Amino acid sequence: MEKVYKNCQSCGMPLRKSPNGGGTNADGSISTTYCSHCFENGSFTRPDVTADEMQQIVIGKMKEMKIPGFLAKFFAKGVPNLRRWKN
Repeated sequence: MEKVYKNCQSCGMPLRKSPNGGGTNADGSISTTYCSHCFENGSFTRPDVTADEMQQIVIGKMKEMKIPGFLAKFFAKGVPNLRRWKN
């Protein structure tokens, strides 16, 4: 059985804020690991992005949401520790 996470293991977004509660697996079921922005139909939406690039994407999205830059950087600093980025 797949572990259920509270946050996307690619970008860190709370899965409860993802449309449908998560991305979709290849069989059409809801992913309990990745959000819909990062994972669709069993594949990453941005397969070639690095952890550093994902941090910058997350910071940019948070700033668009009017979250102050220092807070956006604070929340994004954990991105490299998420499941997707661990080797």
